[in-house]
Amino acid sequence: MFIGLDVHKKSIEIAIAEDGRTGEVRRYGEIAGDLSALDKVVRKLISKGAELHFVYEAGPCGYEIYRHLTAQGFDCQVVAPSKIPKKSGERIKNDRRDAQMLARLHRAGELSGVFVPAAEDEAMRDLTRSREDAKITQKKAKQRILAFLLRHGFRYNGRTPWSQAHMRWIAEIKMPHPAQQIALQEYVDTLTESTCRVKRLTDQIQQLLPQWRMFEVTKAYQSLRGVSLIVAATTVAEIGDLTRFDSPVELMSYLGLVPSEHSSGEKTKRGAITKTGNGHVRRVLVEAAWAYRLPARISRVLHKRQEGLSQEICAISWKAQLRLCARYKYMLERGKCKQVIVTAIARELCAFMWAIAHEVDIPEVV
Repeated sequence: MFIGLDVHKKSIEIAIAEDGRTGEVRRYGEIAGDLSALDKVVRKLISKGAELHFVYEAGPCGYEIYRHLTAQGFDCQVVAPSKIPKKSGERIKNDRRDAQMLARLHRAGELSGVFVPAAEDEAMRDLTRSREDAKITQKKAKQRILAFLLRHGFRYNGRTPWSQAHMRWIAEIKMPHPAQQIALQEYVDTLTESTCRVKRLTDQIQQLLPQWRMFEVTKAYQSLRGVSLIVAATTVAEIGDLTRFDSPVELMSYLGLVPSEHSSGEKTKRGAITKTGNGHVRRVLVEAAWAYRLPARISRVLHKRQEGLSQEICAISWKAQLRLCARYKYMLERGKCKQVIVTAIARELCAFMWAIAHEVDIPEVV
């Protein structure tokens, strides 16, 4: 039996597709959204002697059902909603139809499952995403302060924004009305709180990383120029083991760093990158790629990060520097936009990370 689950916060709609091309696809019913209600259904289906294959869409309910079913030895698959085939003329959508469609497509083998991280890996991913959210809050707080001051005619003429001198300049500003002074102070307090939150989360990542089973591969990625602790931790927490990809091209495509294409016949047309897949990793890799705009060299910071690593990993890191720094210079001389260049550099940088992943032994999930 192929069982489609349309999972919601308080309910689960269940549909069953019998084995075979002409097997019946029927609605089983709706149950509560908790695992105990699902276990009751599983026990009833097991009593019929059929082999059970479950499938449901990835969503806000996470991977709790997947881990619960796989722990009992059942086959379960989580699929991305964006990759589910849909008819262009379909205009009716409800829970019953969604569950039946999942069961039918799963029986036909038309669904591709997403990567489900281990519970420990997902915990680190939650921590890195929490820091990313704090950085977004910090960025918005800075934008609000600048917009508020500009609206009232205050312009900072210093060299470096958000330096100590800039913050002292903001502290010395006297607004013409007490209400405006209070508003400015609240904006500044929001920035201070978000900055402290970013620092706290960064410190926690540094403390918890050595206890993680993926620590060695995270340390190896930091041998690459521009790949800091946060970049390496984000990449590993979001993607997991890069060796699960058969080739670097597959990894580039997964991250949405390959050009889009719309070609037909003799006409070839390529556009911007696809931006599919994991946007968190794509963002940090593009940020890391800016480090290759400078000439290749082993800095003191990079040399310290490479201490204790194998010669093979260090050789890959130096090879990456030689290629990517030269490629940045070459593309810049051809008149390419800097944003386009760093995107191309990020695409090749993930390939070198893929090569480094094959040089590190990653412990199995306990």
